[in-house]
Amino acid sequence: MDYVRLGSTGLKVSRLCLGCMTYGSKKWRDWVLEEEESRPFIRRALEAGINFFDTADMYSDGVSEEVVGRALRDFAARDRVVIATKVFNPMGDDPNQRGLSRKHIHHSIDASLRRLGTDYVDLYQIHRFDYDTPIEETLRALDDVVRAGKALYIGASSMHAFQFAKMLAASDAHGLARFVSMQNHYNLVYREEEREMLPLCREEGVGVIPWSPLARGFLTGNRRAQGFGETTRARSDDYAQKMYYQPADFAVVDRVGEIARQRGIPNAQVALAWVLQQPGVTAPIVGASKTRHLDDAIAALEVKLDPVELQALGEPYQPHGVLGHS
Repeated sequence: MDYVRLGSTGLKVSRLCLGCMTYGSKKWRDWVLEEEESRPFIRRALEAGINFFDTADMYSDGVSEEVVGRALRDFAARDRVVIATKVFNPMGDDPNQRGLSRKHIHHSIDASLRRLGTDYVDLYQIHRFDYDTPIEETLRALDDVVRAGKALYIGASSMHAFQFAKMLAASDAHGLARFVSMQNHYNLVYREEEREMLPLCREEGVGVIPWSPLARGFLTGNRRAQGFGETTRARSDDYAQKMYYQPADFAVVDRVGEIARQRGIPNAQVALAWVLQQPGVTAPIVGASKTRHLDDAIAALEVKLDPVELQALGEPYQPHGVLGHS
């Protein structure tokens, strides 16, 4: 396993991050794995050298944090893992139980720490941009979290590049903790981030940790235009159904399949290798609900696509509207 700096920080993270939305409670989503099913994947990730784990308060309504926290306490020393979680989405019916207000951030970090069973998180991320809260209020609240030692670094997730630029500029102007990472939607069938967000991150020294590098499984080649696919996740993942499944998206998958067949490897390895080779990408966030998912992700680290293959993979892409900001 290779380890790289997260953005311009001194923090070293594995080139793969295990996304933990899959682990928690089936009461939240029917494709989620319960705790005993989840633990072997977290253990396997650690054995492979993955030290970076990403969850969020909203995943399984908090159960994901509990499951991940218990597993990491059982399988690893705290100083050997990098734990990331997020704040923004509703955690109750009250209007103050959501968003990026000082009040919600104050309560949410403490609740996440309790569920994770740790004194601090390494990376505390805003899950989305909050149009209802002044930027300075959010940034000052996050700065307080860092100064209190409850988070070592702060990160952001999907938003427009101009919004992220405004937040970075406000942090600099007021001497507040600065975002060190951007967790954005980026894969072979959604490359709009290449226009503005990725160049901004490279310019500002912000690490990029893309979510859904396999387009929620779409790039593996087992999705269908009719019926969406054979797996429980494919049939019930209405979020993916809204974002992908256009004719041009299937053309990209076909090209991935061609190169995968030529190399004698699964689609997933080719699609992940492409993301890993994009400028500025630190660590794609990979999910795993089957052993082969994690094995393919680890194997993708050794796949080096040549310039001809990279060009071929990029050719079928067609521009999209903004996807993944909500």
